[in-house]
Amino acid sequence: MNRIILTALSVILTLNVMAQEKIVQTAGRDQLGTFAPKFAQLNDDVLFGEVWSRTDSLGLRDRSLVTITSLISQGITDSSLIYHLQSAKRNGITRTEISEIITHIAFYAGWPKAWAAFNLAKGVWADGEGDGGAAGDAAREAFQREMIFPIGEPNTAYADYFTGRSYLAPVSREQVMVYNVTFEPRCRNNWHIHHATSGGGQVLIGVAGRGWYREEGKPAVEILPGTVINIPAGVKHWHGAAADGWFAHLAIEVAGENTSNEWLEPVTDEEYDALEK
Repeated sequence: MNRIILTALSVILTLNVMAQEKIVQTAGRDQLGTFAPKFAQLNDDVLFGEVWSRTDSLGLRDRSLVTITSLISQGITDSSLIYHLQSAKRNGITRTEISEIITHIAFYAGWPKAWAAFNLAKGVWADGEGDGGAAGDAAREAFQREMIFPIGEPNTAYADYFTGRSYLAPVSREQVMVYNVTFEPRCRNNWHIHHATSGGGQVLIGVAGRGWYREEGKPAVEILPGTVINIPAGVKHWHGAAADGWFAHLAIEVAGENTSNEWLEPVTDEEYDALEK
């Protein structure tokens, strides 16, 4: 039953995000607004505002793949390709995938074009994504295939509050804040408390893999796909991956008044290893 509920929620959330997602582009007006206003309007409002925003027929990831293939095939390796490589990375194309994509293009579009594209792609995917090496990339890509939601980008903004490497992908930023949080094996966040004068707290829904949730003074709870964890405001707790694999959950912020998050001490290896035993 939990798996059925999760699948239904996944479909609803995905449809909501697709309906809400609209590409906002201002480059045309910023660079050519006074010189070529009509071209700028077509670029910003039609190409990006309409064509790129039709995610109900073709997703952003697929549109990125088609676009970078077209540009490389034409030998276009200027700032426009850099922009679309950056967009491709944001839309979920990994370093391993872009390497294979450009290698494939090389046999049809030409070896020199591929070399030029690789020189740009190395810069775009050089900011820490490959820290785990080829094995880490492969593990991340294999885990991505287990779930409908994207793994997202390295969770650098909150890295100080995690033991191990985590990733964050926004699922919805309107009405209800929903994020997909992915943890590498053994990764967990610090003890923390969601504060609110009324309402508040958080709901976790297991998406893929196996993880742990623990409230202070209570036994740990195993999180599997479909597991729902309700966390009231004011409760000290932590959550993260089990030791034997990757783990992901949706984190849903509960509306409340005067909400805040208090990060506390890390979960020690001794505390964590005791759960695994």
